[in-house]
Amino acid sequence: MYFVYILKSRLSDKSYVGFTSKDVGRRLEEHNIGSNLWTSKHKPFKLIYYESYFCKADALGRESFLKSGVGCKLKRLILDNYGV
Repeated sequence: MYFVYILKSRLSDKSYVGFTSKDVGRRLEEHNIGSNLWTSKHKPFKLIYYESYFCKADALGRESFLKSGVGCKLKRLILDNYGV
């Protein structure tokens, strides 16, 4: 199983889109202890949204889309809907 997720920084107004084959909660913990260079500067994070996929290529494609221009608009809608 593969996951695409959106995190929101509790410190700044930044969000992060990521991909993992690990448990999403575990990956969130890793981000919050500073395992990623970018997220270590904006931690702590909370998990806002995630999607699961059986196919790795589908998950990576969705991650790329959410980081694109149109995908960023969708990401903003997701963040706005979750009251963040």
